[in-house]
Amino acid sequence: MKTYLAIGIAAMFAASAGLAGAAEVHSLRGDLELNAPAKEFHKKKQMIVNGKVKRNWKLQPPVIPHKIGKERISLDENTCFRCHSPDTYKSEKAPMISKTHFKNPDKPAEKELIKRRYYCFQCHVPQVEAKPLVENTFKPGD
Repeated sequence: MKTYLAIGIAAMFAASAGLAGAAEVHSLRGDLELNAPAKEFHKKKQMIVNGKVKRNWKLQPPVIPHKIGKERISLDENTCFRCHSPDTYKSEKAPMISKTHFKNPDKPAEKELIKRRYYCFQCHVPQVEAKPLVENTFKPGD
């Protein structure tokens, strides 16, 4: 019985020490209450790059080197295809949508764009000129 009591007291002290350390964690929102509206953020300037942006790891989806503010993707329209479709990429001097976006393991004979690859911005994102939110020691791979 005394052993269980000692273990319980030790666990209580360990938990209280953990709570004291947690009090020092600071939110990126600052000291705002959770139900208070966040401060409006300063919109970062989007980077525009001529040519390709070097990838940070082997299978990283290519980043978008141009502004996308006027691009539209809906069930009826995807304006990315104006420049990046197999029919237009050469005349637009743009990279073509990857052939992997047309390979459907469920229907290997079909050669049309896979529906789950239709929303480009879920993987391909523009870059902005911004300092990291937290300290980062990441180094790109070869």
